[in-house]
Amino acid sequence: MTPPVRAAAGATPLPRMVVATLVADGIAPFEFGVLCEVFGLDRSDDGGPAFDHRIVTETPGTIRTNQGFGITVELGLEAAAEADVICVPALWNYGMAGGLSDAVRTLLVEAEARGAWLISVCSGAFVLAEAGVLDGRRSTTHWRYSDRLQSEFPATEVDADVLFVEDRRVITSAGTAAGIDACLHFVRRVHGAAAANVIARRMVVPAHRDGGQSQFIERPMPTEVETSLAPLTDWMLAHLDRDLPVEALAARAHMSPRTFARRFKAELGTTPGAWLTSQRLLRSQQLLESTNLGLDAIADEVGFGSAAVLRHHFGRVLGTTPRAYRAAFACPADAPQLELA
Repeated sequence: MTPPVRAAAGATPLPRMVVATLVADGIAPFEFGVLCEVFGLDRSDDGGPAFDHRIVTETPGTIRTNQGFGITVELGLEAAAEADVICVPALWNYGMAGGLSDAVRTLLVEAEARGAWLISVCSGAFVLAEAGVLDGRRSTTHWRYSDRLQSEFPATEVDADVLFVEDRRVITSAGTAAGIDACLHFVRRVHGAAAANVIARRMVVPAHRDGGQSQFIERPMPTEVETSLAPLTDWMLAHLDRDLPVEALAARAHMSPRTFARRFKAELGTTPGAWLTSQRLLRSQQLLESTNLGLDAIADEVGFGSAAVLRHHFGRVLGTTPRAYRAAFACPADAPQLELA
């Protein structure tokens, strides 16, 4: 995917993306709140994006949450007819129970056909699956429902061991906090790393957790601070330009390579190599946005070694080129530089 072009300094601002969040009886308040927090607040004064966020439902009125209280929704599905993004929070009575209406199904199918983004949080994946937009795509959902999603909708390939999946403008995410990761991933894809960092700082959450990270972290809180790999990962981030083979990292952690790899996966939910690649790619995005360094210099600074390797990872993960990314997201020369998280 080629990122959208950012308006030059002094130019007429580009239209805000229209983001429609589809709700119905049984929505989970937290997952719904995540979408409102990311897309419903104007953070342009801080250098972040602003969206035209609309809450829509098939029959406007009072919508009951799964916690027993209601919310009033004034907009019908027509407000989402031309949306750039349609989001589906966890909807416990909608899709999970089967039976999408023709109107909702048509809304989602037509959105996919015109190239809009679709984002689901937790069990919202069932709504996308029932509409047929997950057919032929990879997807995920909360680990409790992954087997059911795969069984009921065999045309999608369900990955139960990741935080979120992006497949051709359709993003599905696991439960609760993984929805935050998926939304920040979307912002990073369309507005750049610095914009996603603005939102993350305001929400006081990590700016980036790789989508391939496991839903299961075996040791989320080490019993002793001394056993945590946090000091090592901090050191790795400060030395991304170095060659960091597992053997050297294991030695620094005073472990055998096998023990180190097992501990790293248990604590961070991914392998050392995958974690390093993710962090190097994120740092590359930041440098492309905030500096005029050439591709070889950036590749050297982040540890990719060459512009060719940098281009390879951009194409594989982001579906674009470093030059196209810089053209879309580089800060104007006269603009204040954002603090990079």
